[in-house]
Amino acid sequence: MPELKTEVMTVNMGPQHPSTHGVLRLVLELDGETVLSASPTIGYLHTGIEKTAEQKKWQQVIPLVERMDYLSAQSNSMAFCLSVEKLLGIEIPERVKWIRVLIAELQRINSHLVWLGTHGMEVGAVSVMLYCFREREQLLNINEMLAGFRLFPSYMRVGGLREDLPRGFHATIRSFLDAFPSKLDEYEDLLTKNTIYLQRTQGVGVISKEDAVAYGLVGPIARAAGVDYDVRKYFPYLGYDTLQFDVPTRTTGDVYGRYQVRVAEMRESLKLCRQVLDRIEPTGAYAIKDPRITPPPKDRVYTEMEALIQHFLIYSQGFTVPAGEAYVPVEGPRGEQGFSIVSDGTNRPWRVKSRAPSLLACQALERMIVGGLIADVIAVIGSIDVVMGDVDR
Repeated sequence: MPELKTEVMTVNMGPQHPSTHGVLRLVLELDGETVLSASPTIGYLHTGIEKTAEQKKWQQVIPLVERMDYLSAQSNSMAFCLSVEKLLGIEIPERVKWIRVLIAELQRINSHLVWLGTHGMEVGAVSVMLYCFREREQLLNINEMLAGFRLFPSYMRVGGLREDLPRGFHATIRSFLDAFPSKLDEYEDLLTKNTIYLQRTQGVGVISKEDAVAYGLVGPIARAAGVDYDVRKYFPYLGYDTLQFDVPTRTTGDVYGRYQVRVAEMRESLKLCRQVLDRIEPTGAYAIKDPRITPPPKDRVYTEMEALIQHFLIYSQGFTVPAGEAYVPVEGPRGEQGFSIVSDGTNRPWRVKSRAPSLLACQALERMIVGGLIADVIAVIGSIDVVMGDVDR
């Protein structure tokens, strides 16, 4: 019987592969079905958003940063606004803080639903996506109710919010919060004890706690490996230190652990939403009363010359930000994200640099998939929940 000889085969996975969550390219070396090496290649989606931001006035940057991590638009704009407000040295009204927290937590649920649906579909649980997108549609409707846009509302502004909450907002949110726990139970009924799903995810794409820290991983990936780092607990912002919530962690560091963490995070976000909704008055202040930053209400613009001039100046010239540098991180759906901004004292940023959790997740991909099977590569990429707009920007 002649001895069988195998050759190492090099294949490209992506950048057009449906399971790479965008234009991510992996150059894989395979020995049969086993992955011997993996080289992630990024840059196919480069948009130059960070550089473009330097040509825009401060408020004009918000629609740009929302399109980096397009599943975390509200967290992006919140991180940018907090950094600019730190440079301006302003304190936003209490009501605005709670509205921002509510919106950010709903965004976290929204992002995790997209992740859960697509990840489930990639490992064979096709029907899960139909369940998840059913609830995601309701969250997009809430965005549309808030600002007229479903994916990129641009509702948060430097100094507050674009406008006050719409009529019926509280009832709509409460209806969603009351119905969602049973929907979460449905997702878990489909996956948590599903034998096929367990075989595809347990012990797959394992990364240790030490490696997670060494690679700078954050968010659900790090927490599934036992790292309890959460910006909301370690560096509280917008009053998170006054709210009751837990940081879910696991110790397995595998695909299944990341699934468990994200499902638990959605339950914690529900708790947070209920707490802050009770603190939000139906009407009240939605921005600071600073005529240099906040445009006057439309009814005054139509009736007062001073308000019309103020409106014109803010929208044509913008506002200046004192020279300096600031970075205020927030806990987005994929972990710590923030914007390091540098001002030279003009009406435009001198530099805007994003701290992107998806980029670090891509960096650790090789560690997770080498030694595994090529079929597991799909499960691992899905489990790290990368958004390529966040990587390339």
